Amino acid sequence: MATVELKSNIHRIVDEIQNEQLLRTLYDFLKVKTTSKSGQLWDALTKEERQEILLAYEESEDEANLIDREEVFKRPK
Repeated sequence: MATVELKSNIHRIVDEIQNEQLLRTLYDFLKVKTTSKSGQLWDALTKEERQEILLAYEESEDEANLIDREEVFKRPK
């Protein structure tokens, strides 16, 4: 998909969103992504936080440690 087509599709999706909180979240995400330098978040983490992330990534390689998508997005009753 070309850049122009991607932008057009993104604009179309955003135009259809009626949830203001979702729009604010999307705006904040895009703002951070366009203004921060690559690696800036990682550099802001403590050594312990980095180790936790790397451990979580390593554990995610074993399918036995994963949770089904349906379970993750199941709404509480």
